[in-house]
Parts: sequence; C-alpha cells; structure tokens
Amino acid sequence: MIRIPPFIGAALVVLVAACTSVQTPTTQQIVDEARETVLALKTQSFEPSFADTLATAHAVAIFPNLYKGAFFWGAEGGNGIVLARDANGAWSGPAFYSLASGSFGFQFGGQKARTVLILRTPGALKAIIDNQAKLGADIGFSVATTGAGLEGATTTNLGADIIAFNDAVGLYGGFSLEGGGLIRRNDFNQDYYGQASEPNDILMARTRTNPRADALRAALSGR
Repeated sequence: MIRIPPFIGAALVVLVAACTSVQTPTTQQIVDEARETVLALKTQSFEPSFADTLATAHAVAIFPNLYKGAFFWGAEGGNGIVLARDANGAWSGPAFYSLASGSFGFQFGGQKARTVLILRTPGALKAIIDNQAKLGADIGFSVATTGAGLEGATTTNLGADIIAFNDAVGLYGGFSLEGGGLIRRNDFNQDYYGQASEPNDILMARTRTNPRADALRAALSGR
C-alpha cells in the first residue's frame, strides 16, 4: 500500500478543502441532495441504464458532492449515505458515510461528481456494514465505473459487485473509486435520528426512521 508523506497529505487536505470551501452541509441537506442526485442521474444516458440497474439493487451509496483533485498525488472525498432494500422492495432510512481515498500516478486536475454506487449483491452490503475497508481491495469486490459528461464511458464489467455511476464536472485524468474507503459517520447518524445509531440499526434492523427521508426513498422506488 502506498503511504503518502505527511507534508503531501497536508497539501492534499488543503487541495480538497479548496474544492469544498462551501459551508459543510447539514445531514438533511445531504439527504435532500442525494434525492436530487438520483433524479438527475435518471435523466442521463448510461450503459447499462441507471434506472434498470437501480431497480435490481440490494443497496445504494449516494455521494452528492464527491470532490477529487491531484497533481501526481491525488485525493478524493465527500459525505454521503447508504440505503438498503429489503425483500419486499422497501428502502431503509439513510446511514451516513464518508468516502475518502488517495492515489499516486500520472494524474492532474480537479473534479466534482455526483456519484451513486449500486450495490448488486448482499455480500457487498454486508461488507460495507461490517467493515470500514477499501472498495475493490480490502472488501474484495469488483467495482465498475460508468460516467457522463467529459468522461463519458461504458462499463463492460456487468458482473461487478458494485457499479458506480457518476456525473462529473471538471477536468481530471481518470475517475476511479478503486481503493476508496467508506467510513461510517455515527456522529451524523445520531444527529439525524436523535439517538446513537449504528449502520446495522438503520439498514438491517430498521429500528431508526426519519420521515424527512421519505422523498428520497420515493425517488429510489420510482422509475
């Protein structure tokens, strides 16, 4: 695993902070922006279809504002939510997560993306609930990416456990979520549900609910 020197890590923090200089969103803003992201991606032309892939998802991870920047050393991050669907097709409430990753290579530029990860297998969801690990590495599941805009692409990896759909704005030499770490945000969960809440409480046991997420769940259920 590549270890980023402290001084470069600090520079990346500054780089990402510059990209995210707007005020930190509230938990409800993250949920509302997640709904807008789902509706926006449904209007995009993807192959495979976003709506068709969503219809068979076991769970989704939605990151309305995923920022990425690099000059050889790269950093990527943003706050988002995970929702799971039960056997009857009903969506859970949102569990809050942050996604962060670092990389090194021939890369430069900056980018902001609305990103939805479609979790296609129960094992992928379980791994995210049970672990704070790296997509495509520690978790051990394959991730395929399909995008729109400047980085329009078609995924041929239809057997992937996770398919990432992104609507990117900006110029960047590549978009990949391989190695991105999903970090559970129990502080956000407590703020949103008014009590201590683990992802398993929200996604599997479903002992936490908040009616302010109903519009998001409706957007996920509708075609």
